[in-house]
Formats: sequence, C-alpha cells, structure tokens
Amino acid sequence: MSDVLFPRTDDEVEAILDATRMWLERAVIGLNLCPFAKSVFVKKQVRYALTAATTADELLAELENELSLLATREAEQLDTTLLIHPQAMTDFLDYHFFLAEVEALLRNRGYEGIFQVASLHPDYEFAGSDPDDIANYTNRSPYPMLHLLRESSIDRAVAAFPDAATIFERNIETMQRLGHEGWKKLWLTPGK
Repeated sequence: MSDVLFPRTDDEVEAILDATRMWLERAVIGLNLCPFAKSVFVKKQVRYALTAATTADELLAELENELSLLATREAEQLDTTLLIHPQAMTDFLDYHFFLAEVEALLRNRGYEGIFQVASLHPDYEFAGSDPDDIANYTNRSPYPMLHLLRESSIDRAVAAFPDAATIFERNIETMQRLGHEGWKKLWLTPGK
C-alpha cells in the first residue's frame, strides 16, 4: 500500500515509489539481505509513505504520524512502513545524527520496545568504512528512508530464523561476492 503525503506530479511519485519497490524486490528480498522481508511484501503488509518533509522537525512530525498509524493497525493489516523522505536528511552525516532524535521520539512517545526504526540511505556508510566499501550497500536505498518495524514481528521472525545473529555477516559476504559491478548489473536487468 502506498500513501503520498504531499503533492507531486504523478510521474515523480511513481518514479520514487517504483525505485523503492524495485530496490526492495531486487536487493532486500532478491539478495536475501533481510530474510523477513519477503513475507510482509507478498502479503502486502508494507506501507510506502512518501513525504514532502524538508527539515528535521517536519520529518519527525511525519515519523510520529506514521508510528501512530502503525500503532492503530493490526500487523496482519499493516506490519511495517517505509517512510521515504527524498527532500529531508539527504546528507548522510545529517541523517546519521538525526537518528538520535528518532530514538528520542520513540522513547518520549512510549514506543520503545514496541517499534524499531531501521536506517537506510543512498550514501549509507558504516563507521570506520570507506565510502566505496561494498558492505555499505547492505543499507543503501534509492532515497533516504526510515523503516518502521514492529518489535513483536521482529521477535517472531528471529525465532523462526536460525542464527539470526549471523545475518549481518552473511549480508557482507553476499555483497562482497556481488561486488560493485554485480550491484550495478542488478539495476540494469529487466524486472524479475
């Protein structure tokens, strides 16, 4: 399900949503970077919320709205949300520091232990890594976004997935086998 939170041309909206869906299908699910993603994707329990936020405050307000919406829905109806913010926190360093505000919002609104927010960004860079390190691509998305997850869904998925703690290492190995050329080819191939 998709929701556009601001006026844009239909072509712009569709391009952003299509790029996000393609990334989810080809990278996250296709490379099995998140073994829990396929189930909610197939069941259409993913919300794609596209926001016009341009500032940290506007984005925090949108995040709070999305968390409230998620809190009012059953997981079977809506399990997770991708809050796509192509006009806010486009600089990765700003985005990185903004995540502390996201954590504070979760605490202050009583969502700690109920929801988690995962960070995804086109320029994602793990601490201590080089910008071009292929491992960074495990968290690189076509647009800056915040992934809102239910803790209960994470707990169920982890219980069903043996060795969930190894996902991070396995993802890095996957990206190293794929390499930069393989990553580029992933986006050139026709739809799967």
